Amino acid sequence: MMSKLAVVAAAMVLCVESLVGQDSSPRATFRTDANYVRVDVYPTRDGSPVTDLTADDFELVEEGTAQTIVQFQRVVAGAGSPASPGREPSTVAESRELVRDSSGRLVVLFLDPRHVDLTASRNIGAPLVQALTSLLDPNDLLGVMVPGMDARDIAFGRRTTTIENVLARDWWGSRDRVAAGDDPVERSYASCYPGVPPSASVPAVDQGIAQDMILRRREQQTLDALQDLAIHLRSVREERKSVLVISDGWTLYGPNPVLSRPLDSPPPPTTAVGVDPRSGRLSTSPVAGDTSLRTCERDRMALAALDHEARLRTIIDEANRSNATFYPIDPRGLVAFDDNIVPAAGVGVGPQGNPTLSPREESRRLASRASSLRTLADGTDGLAVVGTNDLATGLRRITVDLSAYYLLGYYSTGKLDGRFHRISVRVKRPGVSVRARRGYQALRASDLTAGNAIATPTTTAAVRPTVATALDTLSEVDRGASLRVMAAVASRPAGAGAPGSMVWVTGEIADRLGGAEVDASLLDGGGQVVATAHRVLPAGTTAALLSLSPTTALAAGEYSVRLVARGPTRTETATLAVQVPERGDWSGVVFYRSGPASANRDVVTADRRYRRTERLRLDAPSTEPLTARLLDRLGNPFRIPVVLGTRTDAEGSWVTASVTLAPLAPGDYVVDLTGGTTRTFGFRVIP
Repeated sequence: MMSKLAVVAAAMVLCVESLVGQDSSPRATFRTDANYVRVDVYPTRDGSPVTDLTADDFELVEEGTAQTIVQFQRVVAGAGSPASPGREPSTVAESRELVRDSSGRLVVLFLDPRHVDLTASRNIGAPLVQALTSLLDPNDLLGVMVPGMDARDIAFGRRTTTIENVLARDWWGSRDRVAAGDDPVERSYASCYPGVPPSASVPAVDQGIAQDMILRRREQQTLDALQDLAIHLRSVREERKSVLVISDGWTLYGPNPVLSRPLDSPPPPTTAVGVDPRSGRLSTSPVAGDTSLRTCERDRMALAALDHEARLRTIIDEANRSNATFYPIDPRGLVAFDDNIVPAAGVGVGPQGNPTLSPREESRRLASRASSLRTLADGTDGLAVVGTNDLATGLRRITVDLSAYYLLGYYSTGKLDGRFHRISVRVKRPGVSVRARRGYQALRASDLTAGNAIATPTTTAAVRPTVATALDTLSEVDRGASLRVMAAVASRPAGAGAPGSMVWVTGEIADRLGGAEVDASLLDGGGQVVATAHRVLPAGTTAALLSLSPTTALAAGEYSVRLVARGPTRTETATLAVQVPERGDWSGVVFYRSGPASANRDVVTADRRYRRTERLRLDAPSTEPLTARLLDRLGNPFRIPVVLGTRTDAEGSWVTASVTLAPLAPGDYVVDLTGGTTRTFGFRVIP
């Protein structure tokens, strides 16, 4: 059903109809000068909008300095006589143009199927359709988004019978689906950790692991989408954007050492006896979507280290910078239990194979889900509809909140410094509360032509040498090599708990060689082979990661890697020079990408060209803690966070650094990782 919702969301502008009611008052023409700021203000008294204010009733302050309001307009939704809504877009590109030209409100409907029960998705349909009908004027624009969808693909239109039919008749919620479902990654987790107990009285050694991983990943996917949306809305328009979030809420998973615990015995290989999560039956056949245990273990360590409370705070900060307000709605109403006795996404056999929820855990989860929705609303000046069976009344509160507002415009006296400038708005009339944007991201003078206002300004006389070196390595991107090769090296001292010397080689073929065999060799300075590795590329894949482990410790110095890829019709060969560092040191990283093409799963890559729809991840074979920053090509840092994590596998310890690329314009960028020294790694964002 999630794919169906995504199709509906992307096709919204193709099936539209008019709404009645339009503000007949003239629309103000707001300027777009670099220092011109627009603020929409929602004043209320006792919960009702105040509609008779004038410009003299407002006081507007930016960073402690009073500003002069030069333009003022009062907007009342639904006022006036019926009118034609004007032209409708027929493509996403036309939709974006309409967003820029329209002076109506912008509303995004965010549906969260993995966190909405089946029955609740049906119950919310009619009240939500009624609320949208009451809320939207002919000039207002509506877009729909679901997790797994790129925020740039939201198609804004003026109303669609298509989405109303989905909301009113379809059962799109899937949170209470017991099995791992139709997601190949979830099926792989269920296959790696099947929860098959050795006897009726002894729990499985991997009890609950797959279930916890599946639920954590689902929450991560939703928060990824919300952050992507919050960042994207910054570039859509300056006025306030409203986001209606239909979700049961989120547990907000934190680090969990129980999930990352060492297993007393390794889980069975993916072809061993396990449980087919689609049927719940024992099976000896590999399940479609199965992956190696190494991949499952990597994901297990990463998911165990999540900190979603911090992630929610980041989303709120991004929303405030984008002037976006969230209105979360829990469609369940009043509920006594958060989940079934055997929770959703259950994986295992019998009572010993799948853990049940205790009353205390039930209560904690219920409170956490409600709290997460309220926190999102409070942090962005929105309203949360939580813990009520009267959904229609709750939705009417949101409609009233958005039904009357004021558009203010002023020329900022602040500098074009690229910083976030805080705004406060006050109404002089007693008893009136105000909800308004909290600030805006100022441009820099250089951004007026570059079109990128996210970087934190720093004065850089010249490109830093380490940054220049990292960018120089991107010259290979322009050569269009048919076989790309990258390497990471760790030279650990004896007794460090991991192999002493390791070289990880990533090879990527420019096009698919179905069933290609890949061989990697590590050669010393004299041309002698000191380690080899072999992999077979599964059909449809283009990249492979090979581990080279010499039998003896390597002396520091120059080495080379030779990579040979043999396909049915041709053979590709590439050679790469590598530097083995001194003992206890490391060099190089392993690049990964995730995005729509990989079903949002991290896949290894040697092609450092990324699209804005993707997420970049670097794995450094480091045993020391690192810090990370994202830099532009001059070495200036960005405010875009680089999320750090750690993982451990049979070959040692890794520090992972991930960054979402949606806010970046096409160009060359650098991630620097700093421990005892700073190492820089370049990549390119392409259109």
